[in-house]
Amino acid sequence: MKVVIIGGGVAGLSLGLLLKKQNIEVVINEKMTEFHTRGHAFLMHLDGWSILEELSEGKNVPLPGIEIGEFNFNKSNGEPVKRQKLNLWRCIRRKDLIAFLNRLVPEGLIKTGRIFSHFIYENGKAIAAQFSNGEIEYGDIFIGADGSNSAVREAIFGSVEFTKVEVKEVVGLCKNEALASKLPNVFTKFQSDTRGISFGMIPVSASDFVWFMQYNSLEADCCDKSTPEQLKAFCDFQLSDFPPIVNELLDTNDYSTSYIWNTRDFGLLPKFHQGNIVLIGDAAHLALPFTSAGTTNAILDAKALTDVLLKIGNSELAFEQYYASRKDEISKHIYLGRELKELFMHPEKIDGDKMVVPLISKKEADDKGDKPLKVQYFTDPICSTCWVVQPMLRRLKLEYGEYFDIDYRMGGLLPSWTDYQRGPITQPSDVASHWEEVCMIHGIPLDGDIWLEDPLPSSYPPSIAFKAAQMQDGDLAILFLRRIKEMLFLEKKNIVDLNYLENAAFEVGLDSAKFIKDYETKAQEAFRNDLILAQNMEVGVFPTLIFTNQDNKTIIAKGYQEYEYFEDIIHQLIPNAQKRSLNTDPVFLFSCFSTMTNKEFSFLSEKSVEDTEKTLDDLYERGYIDKFESKNGIIWKSKLADY
Repeated sequence: MKVVIIGGGVAGLSLGLLLKKQNIEVVINEKMTEFHTRGHAFLMHLDGWSILEELSEGKNVPLPGIEIGEFNFNKSNGEPVKRQKLNLWRCIRRKDLIAFLNRLVPEGLIKTGRIFSHFIYENGKAIAAQFSNGEIEYGDIFIGADGSNSAVREAIFGSVEFTKVEVKEVVGLCKNEALASKLPNVFTKFQSDTRGISFGMIPVSASDFVWFMQYNSLEADCCDKSTPEQLKAFCDFQLSDFPPIVNELLDTNDYSTSYIWNTRDFGLLPKFHQGNIVLIGDAAHLALPFTSAGTTNAILDAKALTDVLLKIGNSELAFEQYYASRKDEISKHIYLGRELKELFMHPEKIDGDKMVVPLISKKEADDKGDKPLKVQYFTDPICSTCWVVQPMLRRLKLEYGEYFDIDYRMGGLLPSWTDYQRGPITQPSDVASHWEEVCMIHGIPLDGDIWLEDPLPSSYPPSIAFKAAQMQDGDLAILFLRRIKEMLFLEKKNIVDLNYLENAAFEVGLDSAKFIKDYETKAQEAFRNDLILAQNMEVGVFPTLIFTNQDNKTIIAKGYQEYEYFEDIIHQLIPNAQKRSLNTDPVFLFSCFSTMTNKEFSFLSEKSVEDTEKTLDDLYERGYIDKFESKNGIIWKSKLADY
């Protein structure tokens, strides 16, 4: 089989290298004699750059660019709207990526100066590509990877209907070491809430930024062929009310290398192929740049197409499967891009709380649905018993998670120390000795010294913080609750401090700017509602778990219980419940849970204390996990879990 690729950009080069790695004969045909640098830089998700790393494995060719770990979205006056952790995104200069791919390309794989003209057919099947210089390339399969204005696409499908160019971008690349040191690995964006104008800046190295100014061309416009001076004047005028940091960056920009990009898209094609000719990348689908999905999608196309060609001998059937595997994700990107464009052009419609982070990637669907068992869990961030039942709850989720979801509620353990009395505990120093005792009995680390050195006045602030997290994302809220417990029980951090709470929200992937706003407003009422519910249900012990099946039969578990007790409740309420086989593989467990104590790992892996210590030390030495050592034990932090 010989594959002829038309287009030597990111999509074409990636596909060519993937096919060549499988010993498939490939020829890449590129119209340019030298690779241009238009399209200064882009963001790429791990979904894309992991494939590139696979191509360069063992070849000592480092992947260019730097990882971007944070997204800051602000109004044009500098007021924060969103601050969110980014996982596994990378900013790469286009010229650096093209150079990277070309270093991997074997000699003779690329033929330059070939502008596609038409296909030559025989018996209704393409047998060769004809180029305008008179050269002909014969092959069995032909791939159109020639970009948004694809001549291959037009040859097989005719013209597509592009959307109108309503939003344009001015794009530039400049060196500013001072700003790069202040904003390392941070994607910063400012957007007006009164007109269609925004400015974004992303570092591409320790000293360089790519920047873009998006603007509504129906409100103001600049000629595509403007001089550098005219382009600078246009940008200066449009951004005159933006924060000083914008001018600080643009003062170092060379406008002779900047350009205007006309943004547009077209709808999802009904298929990506015709006969033995198929499209990938922007030739097959084009989304507006608001989603930063284009380059990642091009590489994912190349990988998906390679996989089906290797698996299925019939090319047309392979192309149909390729389309089926990609169309839903592509459609999502197209429609999100259009939604973000509408919000951009009509800023009066923007609700900052609901503003979508303009970066999306493939995410597996969770298993939430209509489950036969509801569990209300009344807990508190400072409750030591709630901390020591974590191993049981985690195992319950692994073995019986298909039957239930947990609704987390805050119970309000410590309103204040005024007239507080729960058993023998009447003052902070009593908690210190209690925690040390709990640690000895259950083998889970707690450091009671926090109650002697910096005692918490109340558990209400971290409880309110949990409700603020829960308003954004229920799953991330559970990670947030876990994180603030680790801060308190092991790191001796006073989690009444809003700075600690905000940092925890950011660490687990929540929008910390929204978190602060909700903490100060709506979360207060949500917490009060939890307290009222706990009072109405006569919850006085933590933890309290209320299990209810579809026949409204209820069983309540109060305080510390052994694992078998929880199992028995499930079987009483769902007699035919089947326990999943527990996967005790350490790498699997650490991919499920980002942190574990020795006791948790031992309980979930069914290993002895001695084997647990040996396994965890080995994982640490091999670089799979990190550790934090507290006075009374270690917490192990996974490098495998992806929030």
